[in-house]
Amino acid sequence: MSLVTANNLSKAYAKGELKVEALKDLNFEIEPASFVSFIGPSGSGKTTLLNLIGCLDKPTSGILMVDDTDVSGLNTRTAAAFRGKKIGFIFQDFNLVPVLTVYENVGYPLVLVQNIPSSERKQRILALLDAVGMAEQKDKYPDQISGGQKQRVAVARALVTNPKLVLADEPTANLDHKTAYMVIDIMKKMKNELGTTFIFSTHDQKIVGEAEIIYTLEDGELAGREV
Repeated sequence: MSLVTANNLSKAYAKGELKVEALKDLNFEIEPASFVSFIGPSGSGKTTLLNLIGCLDKPTSGILMVDDTDVSGLNTRTAAAFRGKKIGFIFQDFNLVPVLTVYENVGYPLVLVQNIPSSERKQRILALLDAVGMAEQKDKYPDQISGGQKQRVAVARALVTNPKLVLADEPTANLDHKTAYMVIDIMKKMKNELGTTFIFSTHDQKIVGEAEIIYTLEDGELAGREV
């Protein structure tokens, strides 16, 4: 059973009187516990696609199934609840909350979207901080740690709700070569140990080289698939 399935998925935006087709009739399937990259030039539709899969936007037409749910039909409230339970996000610019500690940043999604006892919440947070090598930094604030450490915290935060799917938009763009590979290795370990599916939007050949499946987007259309 596929985790993500797109059937004739399209997304168009109105710019004044012009209609801009960001995605055009995409068809693909992504299996559970996969490491998948969508690549293509800027403006090819990569981020738009991740926003649709992540229930941050709705398609104009077509069907998009995520974990047996047609997410194209969800309203704002149900989409938020679905994201909170099923999907984690990793961003290029980390998106950590500056006034929260490393520990609090990782635990933030649990406070927002899941009614989890404090003891279990603490156990999850500490286990993930240990897994990404950030347990000793748990009481520091984002401006007290490096970019690579911030991204490791972001990986832990994305996984703390035990999502089936993690969406990563250019997650290594702001990292040096060595740190980028460290973060990629952490994500691969999580995929293998937890069965999490990772979907990337990226230009980074380091991620592309590690992906099991590579989809190429050009002008909003699927131009190729490599395994």
